[in-house]
Amino acid sequence: MAENVLIIGAGSGSGIGMGLVQHYCQQGHQVQAISRQPRPALMASEGVSWLSLESSQTDDESERSEQAINKVVAEAIRAEPALIFICQGWLHDNQHGPEKTLRQLSVLQMYKSFEINVVQPALYLKALFSYLTRQAGIKVLVLSAKVGSISDNQLGGWYSYRLSKAAVNMLVKTNSIEVGRYNKTASVVSLHPGTTDTALSAPFQANVPSGQLQSSEATAKRMAAVAAALTPQLSGKLLNWDGAVLPF
Repeated sequence: MAENVLIIGAGSGSGIGMGLVQHYCQQGHQVQAISRQPRPALMASEGVSWLSLESSQTDDESERSEQAINKVVAEAIRAEPALIFICQGWLHDNQHGPEKTLRQLSVLQMYKSFEINVVQPALYLKALFSYLTRQAGIKVLVLSAKVGSISDNQLGGWYSYRLSKAAVNMLVKTNSIEVGRYNKTASVVSLHPGTTDTALSAPFQANVPSGQLQSSEATAKRMAAVAAALTPQLSGKLLNWDGAVLPF
């Protein structure tokens, strides 16, 4: 049965977000896509409503960001989505790579990692809060990473990314408890998508075991399968790409 799907972080910079948009369109669903980038030419499908963030008129950058998110979310939930993906993620850029040692830690890198991987998902969950507390059967999957699991950390390194992903897992867990007090049918989880062939993983793909690197299309299909099987009993969990519960 066709349903409305909201995908946050769907721009060209997010291979996973774009893959999800394409997957659900191909399945005949109506898609609301939120991005900072304009609608890509290849997303001309009538099944996609592309919503771009617009900067508000204020000198405070954080306030400007929150106002823009509130506005675009208010527009998106008019379609009453039954399924929501939040796909923000940042690991590196031309100036900053994952830290192999604490001695490489950069304040700017840590700030950027938390801004994109934690603050932005938090603002979207805040903007969605009243909708999540009243929409029966709502499902929310927030992109995370297995490296954010504290108990699973056996290698060390990657400080900013690990810290931010551990934080977003706590964000999702805490939010799931609060939403669940109002809406027992809601499911809010964090999801490790596996290693996907995107710009984020590109510098590290040589170390990925054969057969484990997935295309954006394959990752989107696996994430959609996890979403389809999601139940309120799993709310607050960190899930693997195959639906298995991962340790925090």
